[in-house]
Amino acid sequence: MHSLYTRTDMNQLDQLKQYTTVVADTGNFKQLAQFKPRDATTNPSLILKAVQQADYAPLLVETVAAHADSPLDQIVDQVLVRFGLEILQVVPGRVSTEVDARLSFDTAATVARARRIMALYEAAGIGRERVLIKIASTWEGIQAAAILEKDGIRCNLTLLFAFCQAVACGAAKVRLISPFVGRIYDWYKKSAGSAWDESANTLANDPGVKSVAQIYSYYKRFGIATEVMGASFRNVGQIAALAGCDLLTISPELLAQLQASDAPLARALDKDAAAADLQQVSYDEASFRYALNDDAMATEKLAEGIRGFAADAFKLDHIIEGLLASIRA
Repeated sequence: MHSLYTRTDMNQLDQLKQYTTVVADTGNFKQLAQFKPRDATTNPSLILKAVQQADYAPLLVETVAAHADSPLDQIVDQVLVRFGLEILQVVPGRVSTEVDARLSFDTAATVARARRIMALYEAAGIGRERVLIKIASTWEGIQAAAILEKDGIRCNLTLLFAFCQAVACGAAKVRLISPFVGRIYDWYKKSAGSAWDESANTLANDPGVKSVAQIYSYYKRFGIATEVMGASFRNVGQIAALAGCDLLTISPELLAQLQASDAPLARALDKDAAAADLQQVSYDEASFRYALNDDAMATEKLAEGIRGFAADAFKLDHIIEGLLASIRA
């Protein structure tokens, strides 16, 4: 009787799935099936990109027309959830849908918007276990997630760049965090300028990879149940260096590269190998804000990320307002 395929008989994507839950990072649900991810993540930028494609324009028009009498922010949520519902027909697991980034410093407004998004999914027959509400990892966002998790609404804390953010998310019993590998790498590369040595900063030495590996080890060492999902990858080397992480969310372009390669891909992270010399830490609001402020990379990237998602939310608003004007004319 023959055994199952050995690793070298499988493409890199299938090898990765042996160690890690693979998640597709896209709003383009028509691309998903070929990669067979378990979950999918979206964000304002990905949804904006999708709605501007001819394949998805009818879906946008239909959704806006069906809710043309609603306030703009409610129509936007209907659009986000509509894309989420389409994605859930393709993936067997969960979809992440993001709260408006412009609410990143308002705990009460974030909670209210998250509850509304979840209510829309539930009205469409989707159980809470299949949805993650994405929230920026500000102090206010983490406190909102703590409230939502107690209500049974599971959260994905995004725009996570600093160790203090991960620790605070763990303390808030957040379901999942998305540390941003590629954006951390980008900052250090830009900061180093001409002194950057690419060969010395790849794989396990990549600053983004090191950040996620540290968080993963800390969570496993201290029994923190929050799932770690590496995000924002620039190349397959970063993905390979985090094989074994709980989850990795990967763009369709990089999923295709993994699928096209038969090179061996071994486990890089192991929950049983967490460093024993780690010290457990905790943060209150003041110490969290100081630790975040003390990390120039995380401070700059968090602010930049919120600004970027907010800008794309404004653009999506503008597209919908244009459709509303034509519908109401």
